Amino acid sequence: MALKHTLLVAAALAVSLPTLPASADETGLASMHDWVRVGRKVCYTEHTHYASSNGHRTKRAALNAAIKDWQEFTAFEYGTSWAYFRRANARRKACSRQASGWSCSIQARPCKRR
Repeated sequence: MALKHTLLVAAALAVSLPTLPASADETGLASMHDWVRVGRKVCYTEHTHYASSNGHRTKRAALNAAIKDWQEFTAFEYGTSWAYFRRANARRKACSRQASGWSCSIQARPCKRR
């Protein structure tokens, strides 16, 4: 009987609480940084992530590798909802050709949809 009562209370609470948008894989670490609304996104106010790549045959391959690295690290640290470089704020990219191939470095502040 106690289990039935506990389940009924839990169900009532679940129905009465507002639904909050959240990604199932968010780590909770995002709350350690200040956020600001930017259009339809929520972005970190000052926290920037960096990534780079080197030794690629083409500039495009180097840039894609750097973006992939940025996204993977951001997803690991905060969850996939924060890990889309195209949504990020204050994006910067720099690429150069060296003897070993193309290299790129990027930086951006993670954002997610509101």
